[in-house]
Amino acid sequence: MAHFELLARCPTTRARVSRLTLAHGATMLPTFMPVATQAAIKGLTPQQVESLGVTLILNNTYHLNLRPGIKVLSEAGGAHKFQGWNKNLLTDSGGFQLVSLSKFTTITEEGALFESPFTGEPTMLTPEESISIQHAIGADIIMQLDDVVPSLTQDRARVEEAMERSVRWLDRCITHHNLSGKRATQNLFAIVQGGLDLELRDRCVTQMVQRKNDVAGFAIGGLSGGEEKDVFWRIVKQCIDKLPEDRPRYCMGIGFAEGSYIIQSNLLVCVALGVDMADCVFPTRTARFGVALTHNGPINLRLAKYARDFEPIDSSCPCPTCVEGSSRAMLHHIIGRETAAAQGRSLLVSVTIHNIVFQARIMGGARDAIMGGTFPTYLRQFFSNYFGDVGYPEWCVNALRSVNVDLLEGSDIKVVSGKGAKWEYSTAA
Repeated sequence: MAHFELLARCPTTRARVSRLTLAHGATMLPTFMPVATQAAIKGLTPQQVESLGVTLILNNTYHLNLRPGIKVLSEAGGAHKFQGWNKNLLTDSGGFQLVSLSKFTTITEEGALFESPFTGEPTMLTPEESISIQHAIGADIIMQLDDVVPSLTQDRARVEEAMERSVRWLDRCITHHNLSGKRATQNLFAIVQGGLDLELRDRCVTQMVQRKNDVAGFAIGGLSGGEEKDVFWRIVKQCIDKLPEDRPRYCMGIGFAEGSYIIQSNLLVCVALGVDMADCVFPTRTARFGVALTHNGPINLRLAKYARDFEPIDSSCPCPTCVEGSSRAMLHHIIGRETAAAQGRSLLVSVTIHNIVFQARIMGGARDAIMGGTFPTYLRQFFSNYFGDVGYPEWCVNALRSVNVDLLEGSDIKVVSGKGAKWEYSTAA
């Protein structure tokens, strides 16, 4: 079983530092998990990812079940050996595909009937089958199968049905997992659903906490689907406030809604609210478009102004891309010739490495600040650097005020509502 050890709390916010020890070692929380959907982070070897200090990544159950398939993974001895990954691994349950592949899916009480997008063959994913697939994958953290509906769904009856079904499916996952003999090495997390309805979320949290003795942690699912950010953070806070202190808390798919929002603000707000774990495809996906993350906002290396910029992406960054002399001009040059396979791969590797390290530095800095009692100062400095020239997003101001941090105190930075170019990675500076 996982060992969760609380090391420090921020006296102002709900942020905390902890150590989560799993079968493949310890992971310090709060942490950001890079997404290796099909058992690989595109462009990088597992050894490269591990060398960057990453100790926990995410694989996708639905996709691994289709390709390479559970028979291959079982013959390989699990996904760790298959992909050459020696650290911790989390798998989602396949539930998100109920939304992303909804045109191929029919939901019943028994489970989710998928039509393979590759062959058209029907596949029934039940709670028991989801757990069995994750057992074969061998992930250190496995997720319950949940009934997921888009966060903007207006049909409350459907949202309520999905929430209650997720609780019933959790019970089936627990029973199957407990009978498997895998509890010693694989840890089941429950997923709180309920859409954007505060009453449904509250009901779901209450029911799932009643099953605390059978789960190792809790996740908040069904968000980051285009909902207003001022609604997003309130849902997260409500759930966190009711989840047990002695379990890790995971906010799923944080901050990515068709590339609309810069993940760092979402991530640090959630840490301040008490979130321990988060994942998002944004840092690696945006790298494939030549966008690099920095403390002053993302930069789009495709833009002509970087053709004669001989500085690294970030002079303070310790990643190999920045330390070993890959200038913005060189990366811009590669982008312009990315039709050549080798050059395109070079860009992907260079910017992906940088973005993963950037995310790790954000979270490492947060952990250090929490341990040192300076997390509110860390938040103010980050948001000032990131948004000082365009204004603080109003939702960030509201969210942080709820945990006693006022970004406007002693500041002349304006507040803006809605989205602006600063939050669009496709129009990064």
